[in-house]
Amino acid sequence: MKKVMFVCKHNSRRSQMTEGFAHTFGENKIAVTSSGLAPSEVDPITVEVMAEIDIDISNQTSKPLNDFNAEDYDAVISLCGCGVNLPEKWVLRDVFEDWQLDDPAEQSIEVFRRIRDEVKQRVVQLIESLS
Repeated sequence: MKKVMFVCKHNSRRSQMTEGFAHTFGENKIAVTSSGLAPSEVDPITVEVMAEIDIDISNQTSKPLNDFNAEDYDAVISLCGCGVNLPEKWVLRDVFEDWQLDDPAEQSIEVFRRIRDEVKQRVVQLIESLS
C-alpha cells in the first residue's frame, strides 16, 4: 500500500479535503496523511462543504510537516504551489506533484465547493494511478 502525504501551507482547507477524500475513496488502497508548512486549524467551512457530500472530516487536525519523515512516504502532493518551499527530501519521493489549487480562504462557500469538487476528481485519479 502506497503512503501519500498531502501538503499545503496551513493544512486547513485544500489538504484537509484531500485527506478526507483519500480516506473515503482510497481505503485499503493508499495510506494518507496531510500536513502544513505553517499549520493552523481546520476551517469550519471546509468541514461544512465536505459534510454536504457525506464525508466527515470534523475529527481531522492541522499537523506540521516537520512532524513527519519524507522517507516514510511514496508520494507527496503539494496543493498550493508550495512545492518550491518544501525541503528537497520531500520533492524527491517516487511521486511528486504540485496541483496548485486555488485557496478558498476568505472566499464564498461556492468557491469552497468548486475547490472540493476539483480535489475529489484529482484524488480519485491519484488513487487509480497508485493502485
